[in-house]
Order: sequence, then structure tokens, then C-alpha cells
Amino acid sequence: MTDNARPEAVTRVLERLGTITPRLESLYKDLHEHPELSYAETRTAAVVAAELKQLGFTVTEGVGRTGVVGVLSHGEGPRVLLRADFDALPVAEQTGLPYASTATGVGVDGQEVPVMHACGHDMHVACLLGALDLLAGARDDWSGTVVAVFQPAEELGTGARAMVDDGLFDMAGVPDVVLGQHVAPVPAGIIGCRPGPAMAGGDTLHVRMFGRGGHGSRPEMTVDPVVMAASTVMRLQTVVSREIAGSETAVVTVGAINAGTKDNIIPDEAELKLNIRSFTPEVRTTVMDAVARIVRAEALASGADREPEIESVASFPVLVNDAHAVERTMGALRTHFGAESVIDPGVVTGSEDCGFLATASGAALCYWFFGGMDPARYLTAAKNGTLGRDIPSNHSPLFAPVVGPTVDAGVRAMTTAALAWLGQGGSGGPATS
Repeated sequence: MTDNARPEAVTRVLERLGTITPRLESLYKDLHEHPELSYAETRTAAVVAAELKQLGFTVTEGVGRTGVVGVLSHGEGPRVLLRADFDALPVAEQTGLPYASTATGVGVDGQEVPVMHACGHDMHVACLLGALDLLAGARDDWSGTVVAVFQPAEELGTGARAMVDDGLFDMAGVPDVVLGQHVAPVPAGIIGCRPGPAMAGGDTLHVRMFGRGGHGSRPEMTVDPVVMAASTVMRLQTVVSREIAGSETAVVTVGAINAGTKDNIIPDEAELKLNIRSFTPEVRTTVMDAVARIVRAEALASGADREPEIESVASFPVLVNDAHAVERTMGALRTHFGAESVIDPGVVTGSEDCGFLATASGAALCYWFFGGMDPARYLTAAKNGTLGRDIPSNHSPLFAPVVGPTVDAGVRAMTTAALAWLGQGGSGGPATS
């Protein structure tokens, strides 16, 4: 335990949690029922801004298009940035919950799509607002400045950069530390954090492969882009298995393949949407080069008249946790939750752009996971070997954190982490490390 864990202050600040939890749970359900896609989070942003103003924060809206920033200062001390993302995904919810989403939105391709909080960003918002409520109501127990960042477009990997480019640090000051958390399909009450490279870098590629269309009854007169694309998908499965060392980590996923309109028409082109994950620049380069080589080679082998187009659509940097920030933050969380509840989850092949807030400001970063599943249900599934079937993961249409324990644990984690960095109450001095 480090001496900045401040268990007495944590206990005092958390005293009101039981009284605000019902409202936070209602807020969570409301956000879940009304999800919004990246850069369209106008209703969510308005709800967040209203909450922050009621708590006494100085609020700036429309940062990075739809982001919201709240600042609350109380004496001298560290500047601590607490971050939550709030965009949803184009997923049709299948949870059957009474507060399930039936919302739709306009996707990046201009088409109407179903919308769901399938990654838990609504939980992130509810938990951060709960922590801010507790901190605002217990200012005698801390000093410094709390910067609350509610970020759009995490799912696109551009929201953090958009807020920084829009002057985030000019309006809120440069933080000493960036703290963030993400709900995960593990038991509620479990905290997971890893120092160093913790989450993969991510790249999204859109590939257009060009054939020569014609009648389905005369394929010899065409260059079939469907076959070309299918061959490409299968060949891409060899990139990780045959070009990346077993000691390294990479993922190549073809998440969408689109071609044609009718069974008896061979189309002119096919589109592939690829997602790539890696942890080092060397592996990333190997994978990206291999993908480009295979795409072009399959087009050549198919007799295509035109080279394929490969477009880089989005890129997430590797999320790297500062070792000291992890030690300090997790020390406080171990004190509060118990050592057995704080684990190293290993590297995570998911991606996050929260780290950009730290690298752009020069601040230390600590980003962790907190459990959102019913512990009994999780343990039963683990015992039966059915975790993959019975415990839906993020981005699944069935993903739904169990509300009660998850809100409570998420608020506790964020509040405790913030107090580990804010100054001591009363004296106005910084917390010791």
C-alpha cells in the first residue's frame, strides 16, 4: 500500500454513495435506452452538461464537436483528468431488457442503422457522474482541480484527438494524470490493470476490389470480384498464423464483405472492411504490409483489370499505462476493494483512444477495467466451461452489465482513484506518493 491510498478520506467521500445510487441507476437506464452514434451524442451531451452544472462545475460544451468538459477547482493541488466516453454502436439490441434500445441512427455510410450501447459507454458516464457528485459534495477531503472529460467518438478512434485539437487543454489546463476505466465481461467488483502496453493499437482498412461484371450464367465473360474477395478473406487468415511469431500478438479480422445485388448478376466490385490489432510498430508494419500484398496478389491472380484500393479509415495508438501511475492508483484500489479483487488481466487486444489524452498533454496515464457481470452467473459459466456462450462480450447485441453492483463498483473505483491523486483536504498540499 502507498501512503496516498487515503482510506479515511475515501470512506468519508463515499458516505453518500448509497443515497445517490438509485438515481445513478435510473440515469444509466435512461442513457442505455437512448444511445447515440459517434459525433451524434447530442442528447447524451445535454444530459451530462446539465448534471455537471448542477454539481457546480464550470462547463464547456461542443468540444471536439459533441464532447463536454467540466472543471471544478478547490485550492492548490494536482490537476486530475477523469475521462468517460459516451458514443454507442450500430448494433441491434437483443437483451430483452425493459430499458433496451430501439433507437436508430445514421451510420458513417449514410444508411439508417440500429443503435445500442453494446460497449458499456453508458455505464462509464453514469459512474463518472457519480464520482463527480461525491467529490463535489466532499471538498474538505481534497484539494486541486478535477477535470471531467466526456468524450465522443471513441468507437471511431478520433474523439480524444478531436477534443485536444479543439483546445481541451487550453480551456481545462494540462493535467498531471489521466484516469479512465472501462466496463468488462468479468464479475462486478473485479478491477484489472496492467502497466506498460495494455491495449492494442488498432487500424481499420477499407478495401475495394474491382472485377468485371456480367451475367451469372456466363462467368467466363467476367472477372468475379466475389470470388476474388472470398479468396482474399481466406488468405488473410494466414497473416497472423504464418507471418507473426508465436511470441508476438496480432489480430486480423474481416468484419464486413459487401458485393452484388442479385443472385444472377456478377458485380463489378466487392468491398472488405478489415480490423487489425497489434502492440509494436514492427508487428504492425508486418501485418499492414502483408495485408496489402495479399490483396494486390489476389486481384492479380484473378485477372483484375484494375488494382484494388486500400484506404486507411481509422487508427488507434497502443494504450500504454505509466508504471508509477498504475502502482499508485491500484495501490489505492487494493486498499479499498481488497488485494484479491485487483488483478493484472494481461494485454488486451481491444483498442482505446483515451491514451491520446495523456500523450498529447504529457500526463501519466492509468486506465483500468472494472467488472460488469453478475458474479454468481460468471462463476457458474466458468465452472461449466461456457463463458464464451453465457457471458456476452462487449460489442455483442446481448451485452448488458448487471446494473446494481456495477454502478456501485464503478463509482467507487473512479472516486478512490481520483482521491489517490488529488491533494489532501484542508492543508491544500499535494497527496504524497
